[in-house]
Amino acid sequence: MSRIGKKPVPVPAGVTANVSGQLVSIKGSKGELSFSVPDDVSVALENGAIAVQPRSQSKRARSLWGTSRARVANLVTGVTNGFEKKLEINGVGYKAAVTGKVLKLSLGYSHDIDYAIPAGVAIVTPKPTEIVITGIDKQVVGQTAAEIRDYRGPEPYKGKGVKYAGEFIFRKEGKKK
Repeated sequence: MSRIGKKPVPVPAGVTANVSGQLVSIKGSKGELSFSVPDDVSVALENGAIAVQPRSQSKRARSLWGTSRARVANLVTGVTNGFEKKLEINGVGYKAAVTGKVLKLSLGYSHDIDYAIPAGVAIVTPKPTEIVITGIDKQVVGQTAAEIRDYRGPEPYKGKGVKYAGEFIFRKEGKKK
């Protein structure tokens, strides 16, 4: 039994939930999101909460049960509070700046990197060495943060590169002569 899947997702005040077949649509103050639940899982709106149940006891249905419930919960959280990821840039001359719909990154290469900001995501740089990514879709926010981090991931010797805020980078000592 899925411990996560058993819990119904409460729909807070000010949020409109609609379940039609396998499609769950959530509308809140920050926007509207929808998710198509897999056929192995049934979804219903009952008593101001969204309940997710497996249609059978197959391994696939049980594995999608908790995942589907978590995705629906992320929809509710996204339209009420939104999601945020913070990135830190370490290195001499490494910096970021937002100009219009483009994030300009200077990460020690011979050229600057222009990253087109995807729809549904807002990127702010409070400091040149800090990037804050916000949006209502958790998957899009996380994917955007991962793509930016991949341009120059943190390296273990000097700690230079782009890393998540609070991420621990195991440091190596280097060679001795």
